[in-house]
Amino acid sequence: MTTTRREVMAGAAAIGLGSVVSPAMARLPGGDRLIAGTYANEGGKGIYPIVDGRVGAPVTGIVNASYGVGNGPGGAFYLLREQTEGQVKGYGPGWKVRGGASTGGADPCHVALDRSSACLAVANYSSGSVAFYQLDRKTGVPGEARVFQHQGKGPNAERQAGPHAHWVGFSPDRRWLHSVDLGADAIFAYRFDPVARTLAEPVIAWVAPAGVGPRHMVRHPTLPRAYVACELQTRLFVLEALPDGRFRTIGERTLVPEGGPASYAAHIAIDRAGRTLYVSNRGTDVITVFALDAKGEPSLVQHVPTGGHWPRFFLLRDGRGEMLVANERSGTVVAFRIAPDGRLTPTRRSIAIPGVVFLAEV
Repeated sequence: MTTTRREVMAGAAAIGLGSVVSPAMARLPGGDRLIAGTYANEGGKGIYPIVDGRVGAPVTGIVNASYGVGNGPGGAFYLLREQTEGQVKGYGPGWKVRGGASTGGADPCHVALDRSSACLAVANYSSGSVAFYQLDRKTGVPGEARVFQHQGKGPNAERQAGPHAHWVGFSPDRRWLHSVDLGADAIFAYRFDPVARTLAEPVIAWVAPAGVGPRHMVRHPTLPRAYVACELQTRLFVLEALPDGRFRTIGERTLVPEGGPASYAAHIAIDRAGRTLYVSNRGTDVITVFALDAKGEPSLVQHVPTGGHWPRFFLLRDGRGEMLVANERSGTVVAFRIAPDGRLTPTRRSIAIPGVVFLAEV
């Protein structure tokens, strides 16, 4: 029997953690529309709409939607179905299915869109592969996937017996697609041709220290810098982005204080001004806040409790001065106020959504 990545992380979450009581339902700051993706094995019933701060009835039939991206051709929104036979589907208004395709692998967990060329890329976690699609320019329907297989492994026998692609993203100059691989302790680079809408075979762009398990990457909005949050060790790496698609390590920081409970980094994001970096940490259940100087060097500012359990994702809305944290295992979305200097302050507002793992504006 194959152990899925959700089962592995569920076991890790249970170690040393007591029961958690979800906060009472309350209004979040309203005036907009959001969606929340959920895991079925944790009580989620599909995609939940959040309209003006209130949770609506779930859209059934969209199971284990662990990640998505919008504003595709014709306004399409793409959601992943994280399962053994992975799928990506494009949706139109009213969550009407426009079309979908196999991801050619198991447990897809991250997706990236190059809107100008109408191309989509998906990271298949359990298979350690990347699926690439040309989209219909009018409808956004994905064509047949071209699947690229990663190679490599790490010293963690349970989590790194083979490659595990965990993140994909197109470079700002649209010359590269990068994929962060937790199992191979590496970042892979694919030469991207936005005119021909093709990818070349991957090459290694960065080799991480053995066993750190790189999970997600974010780029600085104005500097040739990237930041990688690691899941298997509580470390943040600062990278210089080189013109040939490779990265060079120029710094390293710890994410949580030593001596606490086991901690696994999840999501990473940077504000639009490039002044503050945020990382969520499951187990310790905190958001780590770093201030970034003019050269992109991070300095620790805060460790802020997330008000819930297992913060897999957060939605950074610096234009609204707020962050919404998706606490997967407590089934809560908790709101924080973002100060002008990037610091977070709890608002004591939260809503209950079982198994929440993803949030997006729609």
